[in-house]
Amino acid sequence: MRDKSELNLAVLIDADNIPYSNIKGMLDEIAKFGIPSIKRIYGDWTKNTVAGWKPALLEHAITPVQQYSYTTGKNATDSAMIIDAMDILHSQKVDGFCIVSSDSDFTRLAIRLRESGMMVIGIGEKKTPNPFIVACDKFIYIEIIGAPEPPRKTAKTTATPAAETKIKLDPIDAKFIKLLKSSVEDIADDDGWAALSAVGALINKKKPDFDPRNYGFQKLSLLIKSLKKQFEVAEKEDDKSRAKHVYVRIKK
Repeated sequence: MRDKSELNLAVLIDADNIPYSNIKGMLDEIAKFGIPSIKRIYGDWTKNTVAGWKPALLEHAITPVQQYSYTTGKNATDSAMIIDAMDILHSQKVDGFCIVSSDSDFTRLAIRLRESGMMVIGIGEKKTPNPFIVACDKFIYIEIIGAPEPPRKTAKTTATPAAETKIKLDPIDAKFIKLLKSSVEDIADDDGWAALSAVGALINKKKPDFDPRNYGFQKLSLLIKSLKKQFEVAEKEDDKSRAKHVYVRIKK
């Protein structure tokens, strides 16, 4: 089985529903999951509303696909993306898809691609409807891509105003704590310890848009370590590889 970073991905971008301001950050994020062997962006390039994308296309070798709006008020771009996605699927040249859009119209496409064994990554704004989010294996919010880690309020520091961080953090509330605890319990050994990497993978399956950055942390380990009242963390060394692995356990 090939390493995840070697998977060939088809990146399909909806120019009508995604801002162009962080295209490099989006492509860097996609590179964590595989090789973007196909990169296409769809829109009506005769309109000024998508003009901001044009300088990025040559710089990042993204192929623009022209799609005229046949009827006022109807988005023909969606249909073009869906048709191309199915053509690519049946060509058997890729291992997964990255659908860059905030439009719920791609929900059924994401479901269909996953039914065919494809990994599906979604990238969109926080306004993206939940049905599209949960239809993906992984969903990443554009707002957190390439953004500096926003500081959370602690005993020693004060919270940074939202206007300064430009990121609205998700709350670490009782519902989220319950998700963390149930995920640890699901894979914990007899002593209650669970490998943090496995915990993170399980949470992503339960909540495709989970990302520590949504809560103000660059890594899951930093998020868990900040919850000292709920969890305890330990590092254990693998006897064979001598590599250190992080484990977590619910505090009693």
